[in-house]
Amino acid sequence: MSVAKVLEISSSSEVSVEDAVRKGLKKVAETVKNIKGAWLSEQKVVTSDDGEVIQWHVNLRITFVVD
Repeated sequence: MSVAKVLEISSSSEVSVEDAVRKGLKKVAETVKNIKGAWLSEQKVVTSDDGEVIQWHVNLRITFVVD
């Protein structure tokens, strides 16, 4: 039998949503083992006054198996 847990985090990037996801997963992997997947639950952008995207924010729900 296996048991999984879900951890919710926020991450950001000045490059893209994909980069924000990768950065978040990489940071969590420093302390959490057995990561099996993630859900992208929310996305947000921060813009300049002229409408240019300057930062991407994501909320992730990361699933990992407990030993």
